[in-house]
Amino acid sequence: MQTVKAAIVGASGYSGEELVALLARHPRVEIVAVTSRQSAGRTVADVFPRMAGSAIAGMKFVEPSVDALMKSGATTVFLALPHGLAAEFAAPLRKAGVQVVDLSADFRLKSAEVFAEFYGERHPAPELLAESVYALPEICGGSALKGAGLLACPGCYPTSILVPLVPLLRRKLVRSDSIVINSLSGVSGAGRKADVPLLYAECNESLRAYGAPKHRHLSEIEQELSAAAGETVAVTFTPHLVPVTRGMISTIVVRPAEGTGAGTVEAAWREAYGGSPFVRVVTHLPDSKHVTDTNFVDIAVREDKRTGRLLLFSALDNLGKGAAAQAVQAFNISQEWEETTGLA
Repeated sequence: MQTVKAAIVGASGYSGEELVALLARHPRVEIVAVTSRQSAGRTVADVFPRMAGSAIAGMKFVEPSVDALMKSGATTVFLALPHGLAAEFAAPLRKAGVQVVDLSADFRLKSAEVFAEFYGERHPAPELLAESVYALPEICGGSALKGAGLLACPGCYPTSILVPLVPLLRRKLVRSDSIVINSLSGVSGAGRKADVPLLYAECNESLRAYGAPKHRHLSEIEQELSAAAGETVAVTFTPHLVPVTRGMISTIVVRPAEGTGAGTVEAAWREAYGGSPFVRVVTHLPDSKHVTDTNFVDIAVREDKRTGRLLLFSALDNLGKGAAAQAVQAFNISQEWEETTGLA
């Protein structure tokens, strides 16, 4: 059986830890390096006790450097790094012919100008934007991912929004104006870092909006919705922090096109996602506890006849389908393996 030698950069963060756990049990992956500045010299089992007894329990974290990655023999490198920093690794790795699976925001946008607008800095490697593939498998399609050298994995909020909305915009079933989105995320979505607003005493028993009205993820949400609609789409998006470790739900309010009802929406979803193993069209209102620790995204619709609007709902695990598990799914497709490999 063909196997791929993989390395994980930024492996001690929440998404990095998920990648380590998923790839360690992936039947076609051999992990050859894990990097972390804070954990360099410590073993995987020491940093992640859940990995005790695994094949890589005794592997030591190393300082992140392109040289170390090249010496490891990795042919695929997963980057679980903050935006800006990921590009510092992606550029030399791609030049060396190494496949890059990037979980940061560095290559999700096709416009360096839009990146600068939303992230407040010049794009660190604009020459790679044309090569990158926006790696949301259910939206971009398998053919775009096969053999791709630079996979730009979507953000968690965009995934929860694009999966229910894109098939409807492509089919002109909903109006592209006046889309209003409210999303709620667990605290792990902010990453593993010491930050006062993320301390337990600050988050517990607290619900709050943040990043309004121009959260960074809005840029990729509007980019992909505009592509689906064939016209410029602007939406109102408000994210919220809720006191759970992991999990995400989104509620999307749209105006339907003439003749579109809940049944039409469900039929469009089933047509679009009939062959997608990780999208579940459900009749109940999606609940984050039903998708935690999985790569599933659950979607549902309700028709509000009183106001003439449709309510779309989604739920996913922000560290699973919203990050690490989706990255593995896209990586599987790029290697032309079954997309469920290591995830089922």
